[in-house]
Amino acid sequence: MKWLPWRFVVKNVARKHGFLDPIALLAKLHGFAQPSEVGEPIELLRAGVVFHARGLINSRVIQHNLDWVWPYWIERQFDPRDPSFIPRAFSITHINLSNRNWTAVGHPDCDELPVVDPRGLLTPFFDSWSLDGWLMADDGRCLLPSRTKQAKQWQDVHGTVSVNTDSALEGLELSSRAWVQIENGIPVCKLRLQAKSDVAGSVILALRPSNPEGISFINRVSLSENRDAWTIDGKRSVTFSEPAERHHVSDYRNGDVHIHLTDLEDQSEGVCDVGMVTAAALFSIKAGKTREITASIPLSESQARLPDESAWQKEREGHAQLVCPEPRYQFLYDAAVVSLILHSPDDVYPGPFTYKRFWFRDAAFIINALLGIGLTSRAERALSRFPERQTRDGYFRSQEGEWDANGEVLWVLKRFFDLTGRRPELLWHDPIADGARWITRKRLRKETKAPHAGLLPAGFSAEHLGPNDYYYWDDFWGISGLHAAADLLDDSSPTESQSFREDADDFTKAVDRSLELCQQRLKRPGMPASPYRRLDAGAIGSLAAGYPTQLCAPDDPRLLDCVEFLLERCFVDGAFYQDMIHSGLNAYLTLHVAQVLLRAGDSRYLQLMDSVADLASPTGQWPEAIHPGTRGGCMGDGHHVWASAEWVLMVRNCFVREEGKRLVLCGGIPERWLDQNEPISFGPAPTSFGTVSITIMPNANGSPEVKWAADWHNAEPPIDVKLPGYEAVVAKPGEGVARL
Repeated sequence: MKWLPWRFVVKNVARKHGFLDPIALLAKLHGFAQPSEVGEPIELLRAGVVFHARGLINSRVIQHNLDWVWPYWIERQFDPRDPSFIPRAFSITHINLSNRNWTAVGHPDCDELPVVDPRGLLTPFFDSWSLDGWLMADDGRCLLPSRTKQAKQWQDVHGTVSVNTDSALEGLELSSRAWVQIENGIPVCKLRLQAKSDVAGSVILALRPSNPEGISFINRVSLSENRDAWTIDGKRSVTFSEPAERHHVSDYRNGDVHIHLTDLEDQSEGVCDVGMVTAAALFSIKAGKTREITASIPLSESQARLPDESAWQKEREGHAQLVCPEPRYQFLYDAAVVSLILHSPDDVYPGPFTYKRFWFRDAAFIINALLGIGLTSRAERALSRFPERQTRDGYFRSQEGEWDANGEVLWVLKRFFDLTGRRPELLWHDPIADGARWITRKRLRKETKAPHAGLLPAGFSAEHLGPNDYYYWDDFWGISGLHAAADLLDDSSPTESQSFREDADDFTKAVDRSLELCQQRLKRPGMPASPYRRLDAGAIGSLAAGYPTQLCAPDDPRLLDCVEFLLERCFVDGAFYQDMIHSGLNAYLTLHVAQVLLRAGDSRYLQLMDSVADLASPTGQWPEAIHPGTRGGCMGDGHHVWASAEWVLMVRNCFVREEGKRLVLCGGIPERWLDQNEPISFGPAPTSFGTVSITIMPNANGSPEVKWAADWHNAEPPIDVKLPGYEAVVAKPGEGVARL
């Protein structure tokens, strides 16, 4: 577009047809951001186009067919009497902005992650059609879970992981259970329906051309000769545990199959030229009796090398276990661990649906959580794929314009080697050194007097911070990455190590100088998102200096003033409200604030943990952003794995965390947990000093006793026991116990 003739042509064509001048419009839009070499990552633009293309299709289909049975979010968001209702008016696309909630099921190391919505709708493949369960009585009553106001849903995190949903309506009861199991080496998704009716009727397995994001096309479905299986679009199959006694199919022109359930004529095949085939397999049910039907959906056409049915038990034995007296905290920790396991089959994913793709930023936090609870082999496997994503000039690229990635990669690599007690192998030398040199080269060294002198360029980075700018978030990660590279290469390449350490110090001076200018401009020490911003919700990114990088001391005035601003101006109902893009409550960012407070010894960390616990879904998940009014998801993936990672890390750090060269034990244990006599424990948890297991006896001879067992990498570090409500104790070396 910078080529003058093309600009001229575009301008004139637009004017000729009565459109706005797109060149002038883009120039105006770019004027609201700092100049950047990457306006917006093409990866995000591509994802956004796909997302809103779906929304455009939704707008052409849903609102004109509200007599269809739609997924839960549509039934709520399109109901003018429901709190989730959103007027559509001038909205070109209709997307899920009110109930972005779902839960993944799966099997360890299986890449397919079926998702279940709040009413039990099962979407077995990525962004695919779905299966639903209905119950119809012969007297005309029909239980449709997506239309019920109340339902009970929970996740079973013991044994084979499953999501269970119970719905009821005037004498009709329907339960569903979704899970994945291995059959002959193939992962198979299961949906079991259990129904009971006070009169005779039918339990119905329904095939739906929709999912938690909206329309998902089905062009053809056929029933097998034995009436016990569907073939969908000629490639996917769904097998029933028993033959269907009645079977109906419909297309878009004839309406939803729901309105044809009592038709006398059976159909065994259906085709729809616009991709809106619906089908229903009916199984009779006697009055007062329970009928069970199971649908099986192979997730792969070929056998895969996946662990057997004992995999979940083996996974549970290999990580830090929490034992605490608060059932909600216990469940959320166990559910978060399950989430981490499911979403680290090879790469790590920040979600099973909307975010089932790779970002270095999300990966760094998720891998840190895997490391922190001892799922080390999963972390190592994910890290081993990092070098293949590094460009020739050293940039760790998941998408263009994100200048935080290199620092995050180097930081999490250091975490891996610190927590395992190992040193980097030779194969890591070039990725580490090249990555660090990229940070150094990328800095704006030619600038001398501007507030962004010596910082990284303006970029997109964490998109929730705002438009392109010189984000301190990028800089803090860059500094941390240089320090990490210096430490990692200290033995193998002392000269490079010293150079990177000097670069980190110089970078720190540039940031400090820039922050001093901000302090003069803002008349307070709090750190804004960038040198040119006022304090706003984007300042949440500047907390990276305190958590997780620990670049500054726990009591740094700049850090604590930033937290105070956020707590005062950017919190709603005890949780951080991100008004930029997300426009919702963020569980994971609330926990970033809680981590800073925990380091500072500020008891308000627990209030934030409690708020995050209250925001979790019944299955123990958090959407990326949560509607402040309805508490349904309003942004991002409905099962946000970064949030799960932050919950795991928060619990871990409440029991054991590193603070410089010291180890802090029990600094975040809720005092209410001590009002009982059962032991509280956590571990074995890797730390940079070694692996530690902690046990708290709340009432040992009238006062708490903290015990720990450790396998240190080297000498035992200084240990501070900081149980809330009691005086801090410096542990005596070698004793492994502190009496408070």
